[in-house]
Formats: sequence, structure tokens, C-alpha cells
Amino acid sequence: MNDAVFSQIEFGPLVEFLKDDDITDISYSNGGQVWLKTLSKGVYQVERPDINNAFMEKLAFQCSNVMGKTFNMAHPFLDSESAELRMNFVHDSIATNGIACLIRKTPAKIRLNKEKLINEKYVTENLHDFLIKCVQGHCNIIVAGETGSGKTELVKYLASHTAENEKLITIEDTLELHLDRIFPHRDIVAMKTNNIASYTEVLVTCMRQNPKWILLSEVRSAEAVMAVRNSISSGHNILSTIHADKASSIPLRMYSLLETSQEVDQFLNTIHRYVQIGIYVKGYYSKRLNRFQREIIEVCEFYVDDDNKACTNTIYKKSLDGHFVLHNPTKRLIDYMAIQNVMLPDDVFGLGQSGEETGDESTDMSTKDPSLKYDESNRPKPAETNFSIGQVGYQDNNSNKEAADNANQESINVDNQSVVSNDIPTPKPPVYQTVNNQQSNNLKTENGEGSEGATLKPSFTNPEDIVSNVEIL
Repeated sequence: MNDAVFSQIEFGPLVEFLKDDDITDISYSNGGQVWLKTLSKGVYQVERPDINNAFMEKLAFQCSNVMGKTFNMAHPFLDSESAELRMNFVHDSIATNGIACLIRKTPAKIRLNKEKLINEKYVTENLHDFLIKCVQGHCNIIVAGETGSGKTELVKYLASHTAENEKLITIEDTLELHLDRIFPHRDIVAMKTNNIASYTEVLVTCMRQNPKWILLSEVRSAEAVMAVRNSISSGHNILSTIHADKASSIPLRMYSLLETSQEVDQFLNTIHRYVQIGIYVKGYYSKRLNRFQREIIEVCEFYVDDDNKACTNTIYKKSLDGHFVLHNPTKRLIDYMAIQNVMLPDDVFGLGQSGEETGDESTDMSTKDPSLKYDESNRPKPAETNFSIGQVGYQDNNSNKEAADNANQESINVDNQSVVSNDIPTPKPPVYQTVNNQQSNNLKTENGEGSEGATLKPSFTNPEDIVSNVEIL
């Protein structure tokens, strides 16, 4: 599905949430409860009487029509996806307390930067600069965390520090990374798996594209685990995410996803040999900061020693009370990065002979060694766009005309030249008509009247009603 069709959907009272960049998820359930997940406040409930079962059913039927799918008792689940929005509906025949919906926003932008990360205590400066050096040194990195902890955002941020002349291929089952749109000038191929092209088949094609980096959206199946193992063992570098409760348990978590009887030590040795860095990110409500907090809690180095034993070096570990322990990476990791032409001193963090430092948030964790220091101005610049989610197609009926009038007066920068967008057609809501469907069951039409065996289908009477979604860079 493309945004041209998605722009015809009437989001009505949801528009304010879709336009708010701080909101990442919108959840509807239980006959009228609306819950928001935000970057700054975490999860909280809002009162919106106009967002009710009738409105959500209408939204679901619009999505099913533009997707060419059926949403009723016979087909009670519906997934719809656009470039920057993903929606999942559960029919009230399954969700017995009323239709349920989850809307997740996946904007084509990188929300994180060094200053923001340090100011919000997401990571210390010396650890941040070390992780960027690991990316530049082509370390294989897997980010662990719970749902909503910000794993994908961190992977996007790390991927933005790869060299501009290095080819990236992203493999996802749901589009979230959008690196091809964030960096349109780079050699990036975005691949999406489906019921026709599996992880294994996509990965085989991916290898023939000769990428330097492979970004797997999430490791959550045996097929994805094998894709990671095959990628790293063939000499490609990976950035990926996984659900795990700490960084040190990433290899074992990957093994638990396997559906084969492969010997555990052999598998763990493979992962420890080829995955250099594991990161654990946690999102929680901090009493100390009195706000919702996301931060890196643990960073581990994986390696195999001279006796062919899988080992883990905990480089950084922080408790929720603010205390942390910091260790230098091993000589193996420093030598690996040196081969990649990234030189680091043996005492990376300046810990002295002890090789260990303990402290809390009052401890100076700034980067002192010039060889580790990272300048944010060296980071590749993402494309700037004035076209974001919510500008076209996410208005209700009363705001369509006003938004179109405002759009006709706005100047849009294209290649540093100012042009006036006077010829953007106004998107019109689709006209609904009923068509026979033997599997539907008393579905409501646009005017609220029931029609036995009928479902909703958009009818476009004017070709200009379908408006292409043009991304202006």
C-alpha cells in the first residue's frame, strides 16, 4: 500500500496525535480508552469522547478497503502499513470488549543526536564515542531491549555513522528504518520480507548485492537467527535488534529462538566469534529524574579466548540507582578495530592499571582521549524535508479545505530554490458504496445504516481524487 491511497483515509480526531512528533504509539481499546506512548512522558491515557467504537470501526473499514482486504467475523485481524504509519485492528468478535487498534508511527527521520543523548542521560559521552568508533571499526552490533525501549531508534542512529561510500541493505518485515529516505544520496537498498519472499530468500539476494552492512530490523525467529549467523560468517557487518533482558544474554536468547537441536556450545562460539558488541537499552519511569527515561544500561563485548571458549566482557553496566561499573575493552577488540583502520589506545577510557571504574551520575564521564573523541559535525547529514506525516491526508472533513488553502500559500524549498506550491490538488475523501460480500456480517455503511451482507468499498469518480504523495527533499 502506498501513501497516495493512505492519504484518502479520514483520521479525524486522531490528527493531533499523528502530527505530534513526541507521540510514537496510539492505542485504542475497551470501548473508548485512548492511550498514548511518547518519547518524553512514557505511556498515559487521554480522554477523547469522539474517538469511540463507531469511529474506529469506520477507520478500520476504510483501511480494509484501500488495502483490498476484508475485516469482519470471518477475517477478524487487519494490518495496514504506509511509509510512516502502521496500524493493526482486532475485530470485536475476537476483542470481546470492543474493537482494538494500535497505530505506530515510523517517521523517516533520526530523532537522536549526540547532544540530545548526553543531555537526557541516555548515555555517557565516553561510552557514546566508543560505540561510534565501534561502528566505524565495522563491529557487528546487536541492540537488546523490551518493546518500546527505543532499540530501532538507536540502530538508526548508529547506522547514520557508517561511511557514506559503504553500501547498506535493510531487511525488514515491517518498515521502520527508512534509511533509504533519510539518506537518499547513499547506496541503500530497502528490502521487505513477506509471505512470498522469506528472510532466507531475501538474504541470498542480499548477499549478491554485495553490501558492506546488513541491517535486520529484528531477530525474533529461527529464520532471522540463521540470517544473522549466515551474514556475519560470510564477512558482512550487521546491525540488528532482539528482545532480551540484558546485553550479556543476547547469544543465549538467539539460541533459544532456534528450532533445531544444534549443540549449544558450538552455536554460542559462533555468535561470540563474529558478534563483537551487545547493547541493552531500557525504557522506564525514573524517580530521580521524575520523567520517563530511556538509556543504555549495559554494553558487552563478545569474544572467543585461546581455548575456544565463549567469553563476555562487560564494558559498561549501570544500575537503576545511578551507579555504574566501567571496564576497558579487551585487546582482541582493539586489534580487530585496528585492522579496520580505527586506532584506539589500550587504556580506552583512561582507567589506569586497575582497568575498572565505579561511580554514579556525578562522576565525570566525558571523553578525554583525543583518539576516542567524536565530533558530531562529521556525521553524514540526513536529507531535509518539509513534508512530514500529517500534512496531507490526515485531516478530518472540516480541516481539509483549510489545510489546502494554507498549503497553496506555503513556499517549499527545493534544491535551495523557492517555489510556490499553487498546483497541489486538494485530497477528497472517498465516496463509499456497498457491494455484496458473502462473508461479511451486518457491517455499517458510511451513513451508519446496516446492510446485510454488505461491505464498504471506496469509489473514486474523479482521477484527481487520488493524490500522489510526493516527498520534497
